Amino acid sequence: MNPQSPATAQIATPHEFTGDSNEPANKRRHRWVWGVVLLLFSLLFYWAIKYHSNGPIAATGGRHQMTGQVPVTTATVRTGNIGVYLNAIGTVTAVYTDAITAQVTGVITAVHYREGQLVRVGDPLIDIDSRPYEAQLVQAQGALERDQSLLAEAQMDLDRYKQAWARNAIPRQTLEDQDKLVLQDQGTVKNDQGTVQYEQVQVAYCHITSPIAGRVGLRLVDPGNLVTTNSTTTLVVVTQLQPTTVIFTLPEDDLLQVMQSMRGGKQIQVEAYDRSQQGKLATGKLITIDNQIDTNTGTVKLRAAFDNREGKLFPNQFVNTRLLVNILQNQTVIPSSAVQHNGNTDFVYLIKNGKAVQRSVKTGSSDDGETVVQGLQPGDVVANSSFEKLQNGSQITISKVQLPATSDDSTGDDVP
Repeated sequence: MNPQSPATAQIATPHEFTGDSNEPANKRRHRWVWGVVLLLFSLLFYWAIKYHSNGPIAATGGRHQMTGQVPVTTATVRTGNIGVYLNAIGTVTAVYTDAITAQVTGVITAVHYREGQLVRVGDPLIDIDSRPYEAQLVQAQGALERDQSLLAEAQMDLDRYKQAWARNAIPRQTLEDQDKLVLQDQGTVKNDQGTVQYEQVQVAYCHITSPIAGRVGLRLVDPGNLVTTNSTTTLVVVTQLQPTTVIFTLPEDDLLQVMQSMRGGKQIQVEAYDRSQQGKLATGKLITIDNQIDTNTGTVKLRAAFDNREGKLFPNQFVNTRLLVNILQNQTVIPSSAVQHNGNTDFVYLIKNGKAVQRSVKTGSSDDGETVVQGLQPGDVVANSSFEKLQNGSQITISKVQLPATSDDSTGDDVP
């Protein structure tokens, strides 16, 4: 009989039974654990996607996103007047600027002004030692009094000689000699009077006063400083502030337009703005045009006068000027922020039946945030915001909150 019978071959040992059955059970348990992990990760990923997709709808107004309507603010086309301006860069130039120097030689005894002080005509500024000049004035006055007395004496002798000549008591030559002597004394007196006046002027030069009304600059001299006659050293600078002027330049091509506006003595308005062109400093008028064109730059200088009552214009300040040369009457205007640009084409979004319809327009002059347009009618309504979301035919809803007008397309959205 075969030692390995079929019955004996089918019986397995306990060791073989345990090893063959444990290995498939562990593999099944690992697969179940990984399946649960993958299921949880899938649920978490689905929840995250759903949360982030709903977030922008809630943040930007889910109702409008769902309905496809774009919230916009609007502007109405109207009829109005608009000014035509020429822009230029100018410099504030004082009408008078006095740099005062010494007219006499002497020591400064007093400085009466404060730096930056506003002075009037005749206000004292600087005193120079006047004693030498006062002494010379006294000498001149003494000489004048002496010669006046001599003249009076000669005049009395002339009167006596005339009476004597009438009685033929003296020769005619004596009368004529006395008459010429009186004329000589009169010349001497006149010379003395001129000397006295000169010395009075010299004394006056020792007491410097303001020749104009304006602002005093920084102090340049101190008491005790020696100044000399006709020295180039400036003692004090006084600059007039009110009124003041602005000198600016325009291209020669604009000169004819300005001259036509000035015909008949018409005054042309000039506005001065700060460096940013946002803040208006003052409003004045054009007073003159230079008598020649600068051939190097092809420009012409113009001067405008300003009252400068608020003191916003300061000497040598750079300003931006706007010269009003014409006023266009009864023009079709809209806010400049409503006009969009696509290359050389200008267009607006016309609101019709709840839709934004793109309409090409031709723009003209602009002023104070408004632009002249052709292609629209007064009363038309155009979009004035949310341009980055608008397309031709977009459904819109009118925003209840008005947005500030801007000149670019990056306006924000408002939710009604």
